[in-house]
Amino acid sequence: MRANRLSTAGICIALGLTLLSGATGAQTAPTRDDIIGQLNHFEEAAEVDLPALKQQVMERARARIKNDPGPVNRPLIAPDLAKLPAFNAQIQFDADTPIIQPASYQTVGRIADALVHSSLLPYTFLIVGHVESNSKTREANAILSQRRADAIRDVLVNTFKISTKRLHPIGLGEEQFLDRAKPTSAVNGQLQILTFAKLPEEAPARPAAAPAPAAKKPARKH
Repeated sequence: MRANRLSTAGICIALGLTLLSGATGAQTAPTRDDIIGQLNHFEEAAEVDLPALKQQVMERARARIKNDPGPVNRPLIAPDLAKLPAFNAQIQFDADTPIIQPASYQTVGRIADALVHSSLLPYTFLIVGHVESNSKTREANAILSQRRADAIRDVLVNTFKISTKRLHPIGLGEEQFLDRAKPTSAVNGQLQILTFAKLPEEAPARPAAAPAPAAKKPARKH
């Protein structure tokens, strides 16, 4: 009997340690208020032409520059983005894909909660994809970063019903590292949400014109 009790106790301890280990390894999602606090101090829009920037990213990633200064000294492709309020999100994707891992679902949900808060409703946002330097080509990483930014936009729009007009995905690949001193650092794989611009104010709707009074029919003579 005593041996059975010891065996049962051992199983319980092992199970407890396993659960504790799993909880420790789980991703800690930021709170909605954390995200709002980093995004709601917008001052002025950055002068960035997004379609042109997407083209520049791909052209530079494809180019074979003879005297490329390397990832540490490579000039930023869109330095003005650093002036915008930013939230850096640790979103986990399946390797080399835009598929979001379940561990990051809560973080994406918190981002959605923040974007519909009254203090952020007047703004549009950039969803900026990055990647760390690795064995893949710069062109492949530029494409992957854009696909991952698109994936986050699609979830926010389709699952959380955020207006697509408020979200602009852009992938910067290896062309704008978050930590230029350490190009291979996992920090460079983070995804950014940037407060981009203020939504244009809609003109007040004009009141409907009152219908014209119906013409009176002449009275019949008896």
